[in-house]
Amino acid sequence: MSDVRHTPPHAEMARKAMAARDFQTAAVHWGALTERADAALTDWLNLAAARRALGDTEGALAATDGALRLDPRAFLALLMRASLLERAGRLREAAPAYGQAILQAPPDHQLDGPTRQALDHGRQINRAYGDELAAYLRDGVGTAQLDSADARRIDAFIDFTLGRRRRYQQEPLGYFYPGLPVIEFWERDEFPWLETLEAASDAIKAELAAVLQADRGEFEPYIDYKDSSPLDQWAALNRSPRWGAYHLLRDGVRVEEHAKLCPRTLETLAQIPQPQVPNRSPSAMFSALAAHTHIPPHTGVSNTRLVCHLPLLVPEGCRFRVGNEMRIYTDGQAWVFDDTIDHEAFNDSDHLRIILLFDVWNPRLSAWEREMIAKVSGLYDDFNGVAPVGQGL
Repeated sequence: MSDVRHTPPHAEMARKAMAARDFQTAAVHWGALTERADAALTDWLNLAAARRALGDTEGALAATDGALRLDPRAFLALLMRASLLERAGRLREAAPAYGQAILQAPPDHQLDGPTRQALDHGRQINRAYGDELAAYLRDGVGTAQLDSADARRIDAFIDFTLGRRRRYQQEPLGYFYPGLPVIEFWERDEFPWLETLEAASDAIKAELAAVLQADRGEFEPYIDYKDSSPLDQWAALNRSPRWGAYHLLRDGVRVEEHAKLCPRTLETLAQIPQPQVPNRSPSAMFSALAAHTHIPPHTGVSNTRLVCHLPLLVPEGCRFRVGNEMRIYTDGQAWVFDDTIDHEAFNDSDHLRIILLFDVWNPRLSAWEREMIAKVSGLYDDFNGVAPVGQGL
């Protein structure tokens, strides 16, 4: 039985016609191939290209639809469809169509020059559309001029809806307590003790100065894994003085040799609802980050507690990211964040950065829940007959 694909040789004749810029003839032959039950995705794409060259935009779109029926995620078909919609002046359809192509795009280095150029153009169209749509939505709901927690959540909702912001989740390394909200930086009004902490920042800074004068060598590496541990992102900082810690409270125990130099700091911390979990919490330290040092993205141990930073020595060029939000440190202004959400720190300055870092209970936990969490933790340790190290709850 003869094979129509080769007798007559539609594919060969179509390619010759395309090379001769006889797009009408090429379209006829590609069209014949797409009528076959075993039509390939490339047949539809070639038909779309021929019709596009003829100026038959609607016919070319119909051909890309044929390709996408075979493979709805076909990158080249999606990219061509978006460009055809743009050519037809249907920009409100073209921009999200480019977005679909962008999602399916292979790495840029795998693309030929013209395809990469078309993809870059699509990114520009999609980005401009997203900017315009986001502004329209924000103007429509009136949040642009507001500075409140509700307004910021609406802004985040708009960005999530448009796919312009990544949805980070809590990813604790050890202990996950259900039902707690996913909040990157928490609102200040959740923590009335922040004003007390910030009011004491000058006294805490004075005690830090005494520590630096007397005990600078006692800042120990914050990261200290065994040689047999998989280091991954911590390889550059393992046992490195570039990220150092001067512990005041460690795994629930007061470090007396350090605490005696910092009585006002400890008095202030005593007024803060830190977790009370034997062998685990509370914890508090001066955290020092050397010049031009980056703490890579990571997550903490448990979402039952949050982490507070009080900046003490913060040269210009120090940044901190939690999830989608990047913040700049300001001397004496504290913040509370969920460290089980992906976060990282940067010291791009030429000087040392030091903050006071400590844990606090998640405020959404009831007193009974806090008691039970501590009890479960203690029973866990009793059963295993070991005291944890660096696994504060």
